[in-house]
Amino acid sequence: MRPACTRILWLTIVGIALASCEGSSSKSWNIAVGDGGGSTQEALGKRFAELVRERTAGEYDITLFVNGQLGSEQATVVDASMGTLDFAIVGSNNLAPFSPTLSVLSLPYVFENSDQTRRVIEGPIARKLAENTLRDANVRILAWTYSGFRVLTNSRRPVTAIGDLEGLIIRVPKNEVMIENYRSWGINPTPLAWSETFPALQQKVVDGQDSPILAIRSMKFGEIQQYLTQLHYMFQLEPLIVSESLFRQLPTEVQEILVEAGIEATTYSFNWLQQQEQEARNELTEQYGMQIDVLTDEDEWARRARERVWPKFYDQVGGKGAVDELLRTIAGNDGKTPP
Repeated sequence: MRPACTRILWLTIVGIALASCEGSSSKSWNIAVGDGGGSTQEALGKRFAELVRERTAGEYDITLFVNGQLGSEQATVVDASMGTLDFAIVGSNNLAPFSPTLSVLSLPYVFENSDQTRRVIEGPIARKLAENTLRDANVRILAWTYSGFRVLTNSRRPVTAIGDLEGLIIRVPKNEVMIENYRSWGINPTPLAWSETFPALQQKVVDGQDSPILAIRSMKFGEIQQYLTQLHYMFQLEPLIVSESLFRQLPTEVQEILVEAGIEATTYSFNWLQQQEQEARNELTEQYGMQIDVLTDEDEWARRARERVWPKFYDQVGGKGAVDELLRTIAGNDGKTPP
């Protein structure tokens, strides 16, 4: 064989070998996202994926599957726990059935604004909740999505006072605390998975639901819901979790990249929410013609929920002391005392 031909053959073999090595070294992961495109969940997931891709020089690639394509949020927690799913972004209320102390974040009228949630997420309470989640559910919390206060929508009438709830069928997540919230307000809600909510609203199986403004926009609820009521009973926090079995298999340097990417994505999520919420309200009114109302008696909603719901869940969330600790953290520099 002539030298030139030999060299060409050698280069071809090397090229094939390199291509094979590159293909085998590239890692592809999936993130299950319950909400649709344009949601806070998607924004956090995208930023996390970008950071991981950049810091591993493209060795690790992450694909998002929005709109519950990989299953309901609680189903994806099970899959991640078993190691059959890499990552998922889920509401803390949907993770709480697997790690009960997380329910402290779902207690009604705990938070008054987004800055208070940030104090909790960046402090020791969130770290303790993450440790409990790892112990209880075999999933590791890497990041937190700030999704905003859950607000009420329905297709029947404006809700501006607690009495307006009477006769409405409202969907809630399969979460004991949130079910008790509505019972304290005088109605029995209908628990449904998030993936079942749009068709249930569309088919009039339920009249309404509550979720953050940006989730309402991303899920296009404006197409089937006419009335929106501003509520402040629960600020939605949604962890990004990773399968612990996957995490432990990774080299230490990659684990560190995931942790740092999670911290940065959490900060990004907070800032993104501040920028997007008012824009989403405008879209819901201008594009869909939704009517946005405010409550005239929200103090009564808060009083009933705190008095009737909080005591029922003290044991579940780690005792009244855990709630008091949360309230002290929230008070921060506000100089406020627990209600």
